[in-house]
Amino acid sequence: MFDIDKWQEIFATIGKNPLRTFLTSFSVGWGIFMLILLLGLGKGLENGVRGEFQGDAVNSIWMWAGQTTLAHEGLKPGRNIRFTNEDYEALKRRLPPNTHITGRFWIPGGVEVVYGTEAGDYGVRCVHPDHQILENTGLYQGRYINETDIKEYRKVAIIGKAIQEEFMNGADVVGEYIKINGIPFRIVGVYHEYGDEGEEDAIYLPITTAQRTFNGQQYINQIMFTVGNASVAESKIIEKEVRLMMSERHHFDPEDPRAVNIRNMVEQFQQFMNVMTGIQVFIWIIAGGTILAGIIGVSNIMIIVVKERTLEFGIRKALGATPWSIVSLILQESIFITTLAGYIGLLLGMGLLELIGPAISEGVEIFGAPEINLNIALTALILLVIAGSVAGLIPAMKAANIRPIEALRAE
Repeated sequence: MFDIDKWQEIFATIGKNPLRTFLTSFSVGWGIFMLILLLGLGKGLENGVRGEFQGDAVNSIWMWAGQTTLAHEGLKPGRNIRFTNEDYEALKRRLPPNTHITGRFWIPGGVEVVYGTEAGDYGVRCVHPDHQILENTGLYQGRYINETDIKEYRKVAIIGKAIQEEFMNGADVVGEYIKINGIPFRIVGVYHEYGDEGEEDAIYLPITTAQRTFNGQQYINQIMFTVGNASVAESKIIEKEVRLMMSERHHFDPEDPRAVNIRNMVEQFQQFMNVMTGIQVFIWIIAGGTILAGIIGVSNIMIIVVKERTLEFGIRKALGATPWSIVSLILQESIFITTLAGYIGLLLGMGLLELIGPAISEGVEIFGAPEINLNIALTALILLVIAGSVAGLIPAMKAANIRPIEALRAE
């Protein structure tokens, strides 16, 4: 039941020492403010890096052909390794049936893209159909490269949304033609990336068509494939097996670190998650320490309040006041100060995140939109109420145990 007399008494006590109450409340509010701000910025960093990963399948392994640095089987170091279609087919046969795999071929020399009377310089990637999965690509219009395109060497192209908007003024271009180094290709689709929008300014061609059209012979510059739900340890085993397979096909030492460059996305993503977890723990430790200092300050205030009101509590007990009535008074004041200060800190932290969030996400490339989980905010408030109860518990018990005769002597 709401007791207005008790609240009037609490406000009167606070009003006697406003500066002391403010300074102690400030430390609690500052702790919550810093917790919310740091958690929000930490989430923004996580969102930004996740966005970088979102553009690619995180359960994948990427390989580039490199140059040998170790002698092997009588062959000198310094040999350039070049992947071929046969490497792609051999690896595809060796991997599980549900694996997605694609090669990439770069058109040698410069690339000029012409649409109508306009000419532009855009990246061109020559790939297999599974590249859509590896790059986490969606479609605005039309379709992606398919197996028929690969088998029949069709001159088709899929363009990025950014190209359609900037180079073609947003026109519906599916079915129209562009020229790549003077060779016409029919546009069959417009794609978008789920991750980094900077990836939307490229053009995709069937790899076999590009190899035949631009004198690429059977060469592939890069091979990428998924590893299903493999753990980091399992992906490392797959990585080692694939390296060994390539070393046998191209006659290089499997321990040669530069003959084949491998990027294990499973491992990199797990490393990122570990870093993010470490940052979150660090934030809670720093902010938690600040909040704890504030809670101790509140407890000290209540101890001083009890000492200042020793005579009053003694007289109350002499007149028949129950220990619980005194305990509840001290606890209520402690919880009120702690919760109010924490709530103000919470609002200020969330308000600042809303204010600076857009500027940070636009100005710092690695940052995404800062945000705070509502459940975390509510949990913080609940912890504050509990902390306020704990902070006032010892002083409250001390006040409840005051004997009237001792209170009179103390005065």
